[in-house]
Amino acid sequence: MAQVTLKGNPIHTSGELPAVGAPAPAFKLTTAELGDVTLADYKGKKKILNIVPSLDTAVCQASTRRFNTEASSLPNTVVLVISADLPFASKRFCSTEGLANVVPLSLMHEKGFAKDYGVLIQDGPLRGITARAVVVLDEGDKVIHRQLVPEIGQEPDYDAALKVIR
Repeated sequence: MAQVTLKGNPIHTSGELPAVGAPAPAFKLTTAELGDVTLADYKGKKKILNIVPSLDTAVCQASTRRFNTEASSLPNTVVLVISADLPFASKRFCSTEGLANVVPLSLMHEKGFAKDYGVLIQDGPLRGITARAVVVLDEGDKVIHRQLVPEIGQEPDYDAALKVIR
């Protein structure tokens, strides 16, 4: 179990992020079209998993915009924005903002991703959704970077995540 804060108050997650060098846990998430997508669907690509609590918050929106901008210059890379939001809401945000370089995915059908990646919030007012984190995977689905953002209201370290993928 890891600990982060929300406005300085401690909250706990379901576990730890996968270790650097470890294989990424398989997952199944929900697309904007209500279909399922798995880690295997992105085989052979580098992956940035931008894990956010909700695209209805300014910080989640900022990280999605930033990774969308950066993704256009990253060959063979996909940016997956993973949240507890309904797929309709994520799609609407990305469409309204013109964010075509990120893939919004939802925990709507299953919470397995959040548990397996150690980001499911266990207590406090946000229990049941994800903490803010970034996990970067290489083409072979090995973890090459991870960051559990210590304060949910802060943005991730973009430079560290992007450095390992370039």
